[in-house]
Order: sequence, then C-alpha cells, then structure tokens
Amino acid sequence: MGIARQPDPVKLIVGLLARERPLLDEAAERLAGAFGPVEERSAPVPFRHTDYYAAELGAEPWRQFLAFANLIDPGDLAAIKLRTNALEAAWAAEGRRAVNIDPGYISLSKLVLATTKNHWHRIYIGQGIYAEATLPFRHGAFQPQEWTYPDYRAPESLAFFTAIRARYRQQLREMPASTAPPG
Repeated sequence: MGIARQPDPVKLIVGLLARERPLLDEAAERLAGAFGPVEERSAPVPFRHTDYYAAELGAEPWRQFLAFANLIDPGDLAAIKLRTNALEAAWAAEGRRAVNIDPGYISLSKLVLATTKNHWHRIYIGQGIYAEATLPFRHGAFQPQEWTYPDYRAPESLAFFTAIRARYRQQLREMPASTAPPG
C-alpha cells in the first residue's frame, strides 16, 4: 500500500492569447497582482496555428507564455483557472474576450493545463475544471502528444518550457530542507 503525501510544489505558468499585443503586458500585470511576480516571459508571437479564436480575438491574436516566481500547490489549479476565467470576463466586451488565459503548471514530469472542457484524456479536478497532461517530460525533453495544441508543440514553446523546468528544478534544490521534497 502506498502512503499518501503532499505533492511537491509546482511552477505556475499561463498561456496568453490577446487581441492586441499591448494587452499581453496588461494581462501580465494583472496576473502578477493575483499570483505574484512574473519570472519569465516568452517572446510575443502572432498566433497562426488555427482560426479557432478569430471570432473573439481577431484574425491574428498574439501568443505569449508566462512563468511565475512563486511555486504553487498543484491542488490549487482549479481555483486558479476560475480566477483566470474571472479576469477574462472582466476584459470582455460585447460578449467577446480580449484576452484568453490558460493556466497550468510545470512539474519535473509534465506540463499540465487547466480547462473547462471535458474529453477522454482529461481528468476532473473539481469546481467544473479538468486537467490535461499536455506535455510529458520523457527522455530529457517535453514530448508532444496527439492532443497537444500546435502552439505548445512549437520548437520555441518547447524551448521556453524546458528553460522554465530547469529553473523550477533549481528552485526545488534551493528549498529549505524542512520544505524540500525528499530525494
């Protein structure tokens, strides 16, 4: 029989899609107010992978990923998703979002995203929210799956996530012995 224990803290990340590039900075500022300092940002790039968001965010929204300095309890992901949904709603005008915010986290073994949409590869985590292991970390790299979104599998995105994982790993090593995970 296994023994239940508190999981290691994880690295909070957020994927942003914004109708206009300046909204990325505004979103990062609001998210920092909610979740603590933004530690790293990917380069903003035009989102050209699909037209799924065109009706809401325009023909070519901007994509950016953020990583936060503070580690979180992975059990808080559902509450974080509800909070980011509220931020999206605050920006919305005439029923259209100006910013899409997708929170998740990076652990040593995977990148997880939160979503309100159920599917066969997603697990319900409470409060109407599901979690998806979007990118497992195997053989020294994040490995896209058949369900991994195209922008999350892009080489520049994978490089960003890998750098964030390395920073997270260092943070775990620097934790005081009383709070550090065993091993």
